[in-house]
Amino acid sequence: MSEQSPEGGRYEDDGAQALPAYAERVLDVAELIPPGRVLTYGDVAEWLEEGGPRQVGRVMALYGGAVPWWRVVRADGALLPGHEQRALGHYREEGTPLKQASRAAEGHLPRIDMRRARWDGGDRAEGHT
Repeated sequence: MSEQSPEGGRYEDDGAQALPAYAERVLDVAELIPPGRVLTYGDVAEWLEEGGPRQVGRVMALYGGAVPWWRVVRADGALLPGHEQRALGHYREEGTPLKQASRAAEGHLPRIDMRRARWDGGDRAEGHT
């Protein structure tokens, strides 16, 4: 297991705090998403055949700092509130397809182009059951 990151993340291997099994599985899926692609919270729950979008969101909020958290997103493509600029930097670096915001949009922030950026789980990563 990875050490805990400053933003939160996986717990240390010292056994003092064990990462819940469901959380470990959610984080494992997040690590499989290729750069420039995304899955929604619901997609991750569907992949795992367990939980739902809210449970996945909770795991990402509590433990997601040690994985590419910006690749697990809302279904509408809106950037994660409070982390918009950090996420946008990652999306631009990875070439994630974005839709330009209209002038009427709050903060004029782009959204993820879900039609083009959503990963279909192609080849569903070796070892997934």
